[in-house]
Amino acid sequence: MSEFPSFPTIEANGRSIPPDWAVQQRFLIDQMNRSAVPFVERYTRPEDGTFVWRKEWPGMDGSDDGYESYLSFPLLHLLGGGDHLDDMGRRLWDAVTWQFTQYGQVHREFDAYYDWMHHGECYTYLYYMAMSNPYVHRDRQRILNFAAMYTGEDPDAPNWDSEHKMIRSPINGSKGPCFEMIADDWSTHRPILANYLAPYEDLEGHDASDPMFKADWDDDETFGKILKQMNGRMVPGDVPLNLNATTLITAAYMLTGEDKYKQWVLDYLQVWADRTKQNDGIIPDNVGPNGKIGELMGGKWWGGYYGWRWPHGVRIVLEGILNASCNAMLLTGDDSVFDLLRSQVDLIWSLRKEEDGAIKVPGKHGDCGWFLYGDPDPHHYLYMYDLTQSDQDLERIRERFQGRSAWRGSPWFGKGAGYGPSGWHAYAEKLNPDFPAHALEDTYLAMISRLQKIDDDDDNIEEWDVHHWQQRNPVVPEPIIQMAMGSPSSVYHGGHLHSRLRYFDPCRKRAGLPEHVGALVESVSPADLTLTLANTDLLEARDILVQAGGFAEHEFTEVKQLNSDDSSPTSIHGQHLVVRLGPAAQAKFKLGMKRYAHQPTFNFPWREA
Repeated sequence: MSEFPSFPTIEANGRSIPPDWAVQQRFLIDQMNRSAVPFVERYTRPEDGTFVWRKEWPGMDGSDDGYESYLSFPLLHLLGGGDHLDDMGRRLWDAVTWQFTQYGQVHREFDAYYDWMHHGECYTYLYYMAMSNPYVHRDRQRILNFAAMYTGEDPDAPNWDSEHKMIRSPINGSKGPCFEMIADDWSTHRPILANYLAPYEDLEGHDASDPMFKADWDDDETFGKILKQMNGRMVPGDVPLNLNATTLITAAYMLTGEDKYKQWVLDYLQVWADRTKQNDGIIPDNVGPNGKIGELMGGKWWGGYYGWRWPHGVRIVLEGILNASCNAMLLTGDDSVFDLLRSQVDLIWSLRKEEDGAIKVPGKHGDCGWFLYGDPDPHHYLYMYDLTQSDQDLERIRERFQGRSAWRGSPWFGKGAGYGPSGWHAYAEKLNPDFPAHALEDTYLAMISRLQKIDDDDDNIEEWDVHHWQQRNPVVPEPIIQMAMGSPSSVYHGGHLHSRLRYFDPCRKRAGLPEHVGALVESVSPADLTLTLANTDLLEARDILVQAGGFAEHEFTEVKQLNSDDSSPTSIHGQHLVVRLGPAAQAKFKLGMKRYAHQPTFNFPWREA
């Protein structure tokens, strides 16, 4: 047993049949622990861990997909997965870094140049490793080195313009800002982008009155015209997508506590809020090299890289604001940092129209105005409300979405391991009582599907695309993360894992739930939550150290054990609580919580940096 005299300790004893969800949680964690090994053995070289794949991979794209193939390993470990996942995950990070350095995408261990949707996807892996074990010096140093590439402290990567408080290009990385893309940069993506709308409506030789036309990127002449337009209009300059860089800088703050990182995040979010105010309340998707809106676009506030028109439109523009707002909330505890995002989701909602009895909102904006109307997306609203717990944000969700969805959530795991927040939110709002069963079922089905793909795979490695391994990784812990940690999970394109709780094994001095212990957050409110812990081991007791917040940013105010003869509350006023579960024991708690009461940190409860 562990001894933590400084932390309040609650004991629960008495054997009982564990709940089905706890048994299934532990079963699935065990199956993921086991399935990670044959997955890695099937697709990597035993001598160095690199992918068994082609010798060359051109262009600027690809390393993100390599990292995404394994980012769920440290995520499962920080939940309570096996020790081997921590070792394996770090070894595979090194292997991907080395292999894609040879391909040419990575330089000084960071993407030489690419955009912050893809940077965000792959460096989530690094943030999870910091949560899994923040005391690996090499990984800590990587985060600080990478952050320096964006704060102006690395002269070899001058991405930051301190005068205009802007990232100097949408294409950026360890070699600094890219001001002119070349044809080879897009060599692996041309067939894919042929399926998207053309970046601009005024492409020479095409009907400028049709905002929906697609350009043939595979045609060299057409591609040459597209590249010329993109170089002239999209680079250099800043774009909202770059707001995803705030997650990296926030990680540096949580490792060091140095105020310079916090201030960078707040300043960068504020400068985009100022630009939005200058642009009559609409965030511009392009800012020129002198900090002027539409400087390279003839004054147009639309037309930027990953902007209002191309390639994904509204969702990705808003996602950069969402991630930056989440980071600023973590750093300040002030939900006014979401005002920029609120203004933009309200703007999109104000443009709604009814089609065949259904409300539709625009998905893109171009020279023709707003277009490509479709169903409203709750994604940004749900993540925002999870952090703010604001009545006004909840009212937005109820007004705009509650009657439109069954709220089961999405079993979609995508090319990576994404799992939607809808089911978790509805469960927390008592609208989806079957969520735990659905989440576990979706996990099982995803694992079955991916393991079957491994069984059915061929050896035509030259035909495999760069997403091959992501689609087969059977380690998919996101639904269990939602259940156990009280979180909608990370925003996939580069968000931190914001959560109400996280767990540590105080006996083994590591992150995650102890073996045989299941956890379920059953309800949340701004001031408290309900948590059930269950020991599925009939023979041995288990200690669990429960932390208020994924980064110790919250504080427990009191604890009430609901399944005890004495259910009177006990005052705590601390960030940690030890629960001692006897063999096959269960405990249900109501935990009072003061949110955002402490400086966020990656540090473990018993150890400083």
